[in-house]
Amino acid sequence: QVHLTESGGALVQPGGSLRLSCAASGTISSIYTMAWYRQVPGEQRGLVAAITSSSNTNYADSVKGRFTISRDNAKNTVYLQMNSLKPEDEAVYYCKMSIRSSPYNVDAYWGQGTQVTVSS
Repeated sequence: QVHLTESGGALVQPGGSLRLSCAASGTISSIYTMAWYRQVPGEQRGLVAAITSSSNTNYADSVKGRFTISRDNAKNTVYLQMNSLKPEDEAVYYCKMSIRSSPYNVDAYWGQGTQVTVSS
């Protein structure tokens, strides 16, 4: 059994910064791609940033230059540093990881979501 636990969501003023964290726990052999998605009511969940096991990164155009994704493999944790936050960044943020929990299984796991509110 694998579980992802997110933290770091909060209310922040426009122009402010937040760092989200997502830690995986349970039966874990390897973690491949780690990613952050976000969703606002009435819209589909969309990719914000992803980082591969070799630390190659990919960002949505809307966050390039403002957000940074990183990972700590020793802690099975992915981070999202968000700077220069805008009201349009307000959403529920979800982490996702591709995890091998046995020799035969690689599955995608999601966190429970953390709310980021950007408002003055």
